[in-house]
Amino acid sequence: MRIYQSFLLALKNILSSKLRSILTMLGIIIGVSGVMVIIGMGNGMQNYMKDSFKALGTDLLTVTITGTGSSKIVSVDDMYQLVASNPNYLKNVSPTVRVIGSVKISSSALASTNVSGVSESYASMKKYELNGGRFLQYVDILNRNDVCVVGSYITKLWFNGDAIGKTIKINGTTFTIVGALKELSDSTEGGIDDAVYIPYSTAARMSSTGMINSYSFQVVSEDSITKPKEIIGDALFNVYGTKDAYTIISMSEMLDTMTTMLNVLVTILAAIAAISLVVGGIGIMNIMLVSVSERTREIGIRKALGAKQRVIMQQFVIEAATLSALGGLVGIGFGYLLSALATVILKSAVDAKLAVVPSISAILMAFGISAAIGILFGYLPAKKAARLNPIDALRYE
Repeated sequence: MRIYQSFLLALKNILSSKLRSILTMLGIIIGVSGVMVIIGMGNGMQNYMKDSFKALGTDLLTVTITGTGSSKIVSVDDMYQLVASNPNYLKNVSPTVRVIGSVKISSSALASTNVSGVSESYASMKKYELNGGRFLQYVDILNRNDVCVVGSYITKLWFNGDAIGKTIKINGTTFTIVGALKELSDSTEGGIDDAVYIPYSTAARMSSTGMINSYSFQVVSEDSITKPKEIIGDALFNVYGTKDAYTIISMSEMLDTMTTMLNVLVTILAAIAAISLVVGGIGIMNIMLVSVSERTREIGIRKALGAKQRVIMQQFVIEAATLSALGGLVGIGFGYLLSALATVILKSAVDAKLAVVPSISAILMAFGISAAIGILFGYLPAKKAARLNPIDALRYE
């Protein structure tokens, strides 16, 4: 008997007992759809993290200097010279100063707004785009001008989309808004768009110490972060003599670490969901054993007419694989529906950019596993059917 004929006969036998076949496939359907949704959630989280870290700058190194309590210091000029001396690894640098205090527009206080002192190159380093006006310039840094650039949240909420030329008070000092950034995220309070950028020299003047202890370095290639970290680390170690005086954080390495952790978690959850595939395989084995018992007389007739053991085995293995594969196909469709539903829930409840994205590889893997389980768990019943004695089978009632 050809494989095509065996497949048609398998379909006929499956359709002859629809309810039993559906109940048998249920474990496979749940397993395949579960694996799809879990891996899809993992893919969605990876994409979400990549977008989030991209906004922070995956080609940036954040250097924070705590010092050793001695008079040894690293100046802004030293950091700029470090970049100029290593053009193959370091592209740019911006001092960053966090400003703590009150932010007011008219008489209203902005409690969650982040104020940072940065250089004129900070926008290009972070890949920020302007919605109007200009970004900070070198002359603003040099003269410690009281000018600022605001995020889209402030522009939309407080200035009705037109912030250029308006003023904002930071710790009692009036700053003129010279630029407005395009939306980076979803413009929520306290988010990346709820920000004000002023010249770092002005921010240092406003701080209690006047010191600049934080820098953002842009590397030439985000694929080779190790060497730039080593260059910066060696320069700081030569000044302070200890690694405890500074920290160097790579957004790219943080993303890789978080992605690895997420992959491990998704793999574990997918393995747990895949247990239902094994349960489904046991159900297929059980129903195939029942099918062998029900069709014992049929098997005896076929063997009496000359059917070989391999033909009988082939028939039952194909039937088990077909049953499992059909369950896999239904599971894929059900998985897509669950993924779409989960995406709608996540976007409305958590974040508009978070989605469940089932990958083609996950779908093919789930379908392949479901078909393989059918073959694996269908082998024992098929072997039992093939070894039936034709005389005993013909006498079976």
